This record gives sequence, C-alpha cells and structure tokens, in this order.
Amino acid sequence: MQAKNSEDAYGWVAILLHWLVAVTIIGLFALGFWMVDLSYYDPWYRQGPDIHRSVGILLFMAMVLRLVWRLLSPPPRPLPNHQRWEVVSAHLAHVALYLLIFVAMISGYLISTADGSAIHVFGWFQVPSVTGQVKGLEDTAGAIHYWSTWAIVVLAGVHALGALKHHLIDRDSTLRRMLGLA
Repeated sequence: MQAKNSEDAYGWVAILLHWLVAVTIIGLFALGFWMVDLSYYDPWYRQGPDIHRSVGILLFMAMVLRLVWRLLSPPPRPLPNHQRWEVVSAHLAHVALYLLIFVAMISGYLISTADGSAIHVFGWFQVPSVTGQVKGLEDTAGAIHYWSTWAIVVLAGVHALGALKHHLIDRDSTLRRMLGLA
C-alpha cells in the first residue's frame, strides 16, 4: 500500500491518521465523561485530567499533521454510485468534524490554562498559557468544550452509520477504502 492517497484509494498515512484520531477521540470522550464525577480523594482525581490534557495536546498535533497531509495528498474521489446529496453531506460532515474537533481541543486548552498555568504533556514538554489569568474563561470554555465534544460524538456516530450503510446496504467500497482493503 502506498503512503499517499490516489484518485481511487486512501494511502496508509491517511488511514493511520483517521483511525488514530477516531480511537483517541473516543478514548478522550470516555475519560472525560468518567473523570467529571471523581471525588477529590479519588487517586485518579489529578491523574485522569493530566492524561486527558496530555493526550489532547498530542491529538492537536496529530490533527494539524492530518490537515497538512490532506493538503499534500487529497482524498480519493467519490465512488461513481454515490448520489450528489451523499457526496455533499459527507463533505459537510467532514468539515464539521474537523471544526468541532479543533473547537473542542482549543476550548479544552483554554479550560486548563485559564489560571495562567502551562499544560505539562507527560513530562516531555510544556504548553504555556497564551491568555494568562482570565476571570470566567474556564466556565465559558468549559461549556463550549462540553457541547462541542457531545456534537463530535453524535456526528461521528452518524458518520459511522453512513459508512455502515455504504458497506451493508449499498455494498460499495466506501468503508473498505478507509480500512485499506479496497
């Protein structure tokens, strides 16, 4: 399998980045959903958010790489059996997912740095606050983060259902292309 996308197939780089981002987002959502109910005395009270923030920063870097790769290696053309509305809705869903993912990551960063502190990424490096201390920023960014992550999960679910529809009902290679099997 080639690294770059062709007119008919995704390359291994796009496939790897797609599934890496998908699994990471599911994991971050699950961790975030679980950790909001931790009590102060729970051993994961500090460790859960530290992991969440660190993985979020790494996800940001992967998403920037994914955007750059998409510019360097455009996705394959739609399959001939796809209806115009399917092509347009898939494009809009991808744009919305990219935007929502960046909104979620930036709002998560703002939650964590609203007090002026840096984010320590697994002890490897730090990402400093660009805002300093801003009163009320944590609450505003928190609301945006909450709703954008739920929107991502819902839209990603619709995206997955669309892929399954193409695979099980239309019996085309839409899903197989993203699995590297087409």
